[in-house]
Amino acid sequence: MNFKNLIVLALSLAAAGIGTHAAAQNYPSKPVKIIVPFAAGGPADNYARFMAQRLQDALGQPFVVDDRPGAGSVIGTDAVAKSAPDGYTLLLMSNTHTVNESLIPNKPFQLMRDFVAIAPINYSDLVLVANPALPAANLKELIAQAKAKPGRINYASSGPGTPYHMAGELFKSMAGVSLVHIPYRGSSGARTDVIGGQVELMFDAVTTMAEQVKSGKVRALATTGKVRSDVLPDVPTVSEAGVPGYEATIWLGLMAPKGTPKAVVDKLNEAVSKIAAQPDVKQQWNKQGAAPMVMTPEVFDKYMRDDIAKWGRVIKAANIKVD
Repeated sequence: MNFKNLIVLALSLAAAGIGTHAAAQNYPSKPVKIIVPFAAGGPADNYARFMAQRLQDALGQPFVVDDRPGAGSVIGTDAVAKSAPDGYTLLLMSNTHTVNESLIPNKPFQLMRDFVAIAPINYSDLVLVANPALPAANLKELIAQAKAKPGRINYASSGPGTPYHMAGELFKSMAGVSLVHIPYRGSSGARTDVIGGQVELMFDAVTTMAEQVKSGKVRALATTGKVRSDVLPDVPTVSEAGVPGYEATIWLGLMAPKGTPKAVVDKLNEAVSKIAAQPDVKQQWNKQGAAPMVMTPEVFDKYMRDDIAKWGRVIKAANIKVD
């Protein structure tokens, strides 16, 4: 390449950089869609709507939530993967996605190949609840019943690969019990049927099930964090109640299609991180049982890759299959 061509190339690259920076400065200039690949009424939908309103306030354009559940999050996620990489279609994702990289290998997309990390949002513990008709007052009694009658007790989840499903499979493996997985299209239907007595058990987010526990509609047997939940302080953890070392959580984050300009990703990361760090947001989420997560896109990328590896080991060791 001669000197003249080098100058042309350098000027072209500089112009592209200026154009990208200008686009990021003007972003967003129209409504932004956040696709939630889970059913309405669950934590992902609820926090997507919360963040959408706060992002709209911060960035001056509507952020619209579009729920597209189905196939363990694959349908909605694939729609984002096929969207234009311009920052106007975002994915509200959870650790369902990092699990699915091993649990559902034949997807039309790969998470870390077809998406870029924007920012995490928050995480919360789960709570194992039982319909009051189940004659198990605590976790040890449940384990004893499950061992005495293998395959007779059911647990609901919001679908294959979701944190609720994986919490149950991890519990089965570590407690040495046989439970039957009943997958639903979303957490709302699963929750309704546990309360109604059609299914005996469910691992659910503390943020959405705590009120049902407090009202007596379900019985809390254990929470899934390392320590007891501030929202349900009288409920022991699974680890202290009979399965030492057990831990499972649900976390949420935002991603965008691969090729989204880095300046746009950085602008969104800054906005989300500022929202998550606001004292009133932290206080509100803590009351619900959730805690903010703040990371740069690069750190969040590594966090997800590590989570994919972790759950890949669990799935392989426990021979977990999609129902």
